[in-house]
Amino acid sequence: MKLAQILVVINIAIPSLAIAQSEPAKPKYFNQNVADSNPLRTEQARELDEYIQTIAADRSRFHQLFQPDYSTTQAFEKSAAPLRSAFCESIGYPPPGKRPNKAATFQQIGEDSIGTYYRAMFPILPGVHSEGIYIVPKSAKGKTPLIISMHGGGGSPEVALFNGGANYNDMVRGAVKHGYLVYAPQHLFRADGYPKEIRRQIDDRMRLIGTSITAVEIAKITYALDELIQRPEVDSNRIGMVGLSYGGYYAQVTPAIDTRIKVSVSSCYFGVQEGRYAQNELSVPTDFRFMNRMTLFNDADLVALICPRAHQIQAGSKDKASHREMGKSIAPRSAAYFKKLKVQDRFEHVVFDGGHEFDDRSAWAFVKKHL
Repeated sequence: MKLAQILVVINIAIPSLAIAQSEPAKPKYFNQNVADSNPLRTEQARELDEYIQTIAADRSRFHQLFQPDYSTTQAFEKSAAPLRSAFCESIGYPPPGKRPNKAATFQQIGEDSIGTYYRAMFPILPGVHSEGIYIVPKSAKGKTPLIISMHGGGGSPEVALFNGGANYNDMVRGAVKHGYLVYAPQHLFRADGYPKEIRRQIDDRMRLIGTSITAVEIAKITYALDELIQRPEVDSNRIGMVGLSYGGYYAQVTPAIDTRIKVSVSSCYFGVQEGRYAQNELSVPTDFRFMNRMTLFNDADLVALICPRAHQIQAGSKDKASHREMGKSIAPRSAAYFKKLKVQDRFEHVVFDGGHEFDDRSAWAFVKKHL
């Protein structure tokens, strides 16, 4: 190659090399500042928060599931069947597991002027018993009505029965004094040798196997009833249930499932979780946080699963406002089911002069009227 040609090539290459050296090298991968997308995450949180609030306020799913037929009481009960099935599904009732083929046992533990006391044990699930105190009044002659008497949180049948009954007053012995058979079951709130949070831990583990502590504790009542109604002294057509606080919860959800319970009294519970939810959703205790608890199965609408059977709600005028005020505001919705069926006398919302306690006077008058 001639010198002139070489110089031409050099003159062309040098500017190109200079341009290449002046441009920054392109990165191998595309990158952005991670913080630039923070507003998108904030928007996602806002959207989900508003979505929860929208669904919580939406009553259309409830009205689609439950279309009450007020033409007759029988038609109403039939129309409530889908809601009852959905409720059972939401809590995992009936609990999984084959029921044991073992007989119930009744061991006499005491006797006094009004009744004979037994320690009753009912095998209900694999390795699981319903255990409680069964009392036969001395006044019983022939077939006699039965009352399920359910203690509250941290309590026991013994606390509700012995030494004056504490704030349960005459919730157990009162039934005996009025001539009723009584089964007072034990539910789990504390246990020696187990953590303080044993109830929550058991409930969390139950949800992982398809059920809940609510479902199992309802079964401790309903499965025991299966056995109790076979006893010669029990009038299977006249069964009632009463309960205080947590027991008031079970005196609502149990008759919502078991239609053999003809009259129920829920004391110092109604509307408490709805009040907590309105202030802070996550302040609702975990065992009340079953699926759709606040959208399809709030307290006011669960009463529809008891109607047209008789149901009384109690609240103490001197109890905490949280155990009374929300209940007062939602009780008319429950009352409406009975009113539309023209059986409004079967529903009562009573605010009695007292605290967090069982009101014997109004309860036993209501039970006597409807049982």
